Amino acid sequence: MQFVGQERKLKRVVIDTNALISSLLFKGPSNKLVYLWQKKKFVFLISKQILGEYIRVLNYPKFHLNEEEIEEIIKEELLPFVQVVTVKKFVSIIKVDPADNIFLSTALTGRAKFIVSGDRHLLKLREYQGIRILKIKDFYLKINYG
Repeated sequence: MQFVGQERKLKRVVIDTNALISSLLFKGPSNKLVYLWQKKKFVFLISKQILGEYIRVLNYPKFHLNEEEIEEIIKEELLPFVQVVTVKKFVSIIKVDPADNIFLSTALTGRAKFIVSGDRHLLKLREYQGIRILKIKDFYLKINYG
């Protein structure tokens, strides 16, 4: 029961695909994001649609990952540390790249405080219905982990 109370105090966060890929596959400051979600420094929200997008992008040939490696990433690095949100209402705010709207829809449904992104369409919004959209480094500063 105590964990539930603690979880309410933690920031609820959606991570877009490019921020996730950067944090999982590349060395550098973005790696800290993996540590933060795995140590439950925030509540990492995903939806079925976002998970599908993560898997689709991890399959890009440029990442040189086979099916087993992708499955291991999803099952060991991601799923044990996320809270799944069932999106019932989808928004259509970003017209240029409609696939980005799933991050907004998931954030709204999951009552997220932040979307962590490197996507220019999302970042251009800066905020949507009280949800701040930040680059990884700016997110670190907001949660006092920079």
